[in-house]
Amino acid sequence: MSDIFRFDTEEQTLTKEKIKLKKPSKYRVIILNDDFTPMEFVVWILQVVFHRSRAESQQIMLKAHITGKALCGVYSHDVARTKVAQVQQLAEQHGYPLHCTMEVEEGEES
Repeated sequence: MSDIFRFDTEEQTLTKEKIKLKKPSKYRVIILNDDFTPMEFVVWILQVVFHRSRAESQQIMLKAHITGKALCGVYSHDVARTKVAQVQQLAEQHGYPLHCTMEVEEGEES
């Protein structure tokens, strides 16, 4: 909690109010499967952008391949947005239609 002080000029009183601070929301970054992006490129993206080991990257890639999507990580809004943009940019530079999305972590909605 944080304190805020308010001064009432008419009554010349100072009051202290408690303000409850809320934790910032976390966002899930999800990689989506497509039929054109090579599996090895997806593994490389997961290693470079999300700093995953090769084994973790392969597991995430296989989950996306089998189920259509997979969780890459959970981040603050700005970090999640940056990672999604990095994936889009690298995929575009290499000519692949790979996409990532971000969504609010369950139970975190305002």
